[in-house]
Amino acid sequence: MRIGVDLGGTKIEVAVFAADGRETFRKRVPTPPTDYQTAVEAVAALVREAGEGTIGIGIPGALSPVTGLVKNANSTRLIGKPFKQDLERAIGREVRMMNDANCFALSEAVDGAGAGADVVFGVILGTGVGGGIVVRGEVLTGPNAIAGEWGHNPLPLPTAADLPLPVCYCGRAGCIEAYLSGPSLARDHLKVTGEKLAPEEIVKAGKEATLARYEERLARALASVINLLDPDVIVLGGGMSNVQRLYRNVPTLWTRQVFSDHISTRLVQAKHGDSSGVRGAAWRWGGPPR
Repeated sequence: MRIGVDLGGTKIEVAVFAADGRETFRKRVPTPPTDYQTAVEAVAALVREAGEGTIGIGIPGALSPVTGLVKNANSTRLIGKPFKQDLERAIGREVRMMNDANCFALSEAVDGAGAGADVVFGVILGTGVGGGIVVRGEVLTGPNAIAGEWGHNPLPLPTAADLPLPVCYCGRAGCIEAYLSGPSLARDHLKVTGEKLAPEEIVKAGKEATLARYEERLARALASVINLLDPDVIVLGGGMSNVQRLYRNVPTLWTRQVFSDHISTRLVQAKHGDSSGVRGAAWRWGGPPR
């Protein structure tokens, strides 16, 4: 049996898969809003409840190849912590970890919305903004374990509407994540209108000007990915991926910056929704069923 865990900003999900890929167990709980040790205990409790099997965990960050400690996590309580070692001690079994966006991209590339494509760029637009790259079924991580970390590039071509550059949790200003995460959408709407709404309320109310700004920024940011990587398909996940107008509007907007006379890259919604991460995490041991 393969156990997958997806540790997100708002929820922790665990699922168990048989050797043939059949799901046998699933549970989701809110991410505890308190300290580091509470997060360790919450994940360990879910794994114990899931039972025996290999354990793969997707985290909103990466393990440093130098120190083995967590880096680049938007759940900042994880940064600099020996999360893998602490979980293994709490559970009493070996754990394998991978960036959550890489887990998501792998799941969608193998049998999701990017199935059959040579190059898939998976994007998480949620509490944070992450990216993962899968080429012919293999996840790219890179020697620095940052391949696909698109959310911490600067937003291209800032306009007057993008200023002043918002500060990101990472300490830099003007990161893509600081414009395109769900909380960033809410902050942008509050800044411009004075109206405090959650991201889902902004979408439900059809706040046209706010959503149009979001789409234009997303198009600029994805155009740089297309120019650099030229993927066959870009798959969106996370809470903002449920905004259906993105799939109509963003590809018409990114044409302004993509360096090509024709753009074949497809923008699609994740097939497996917000459960794609947990599937990819389970496949951290030996890859997915074939």
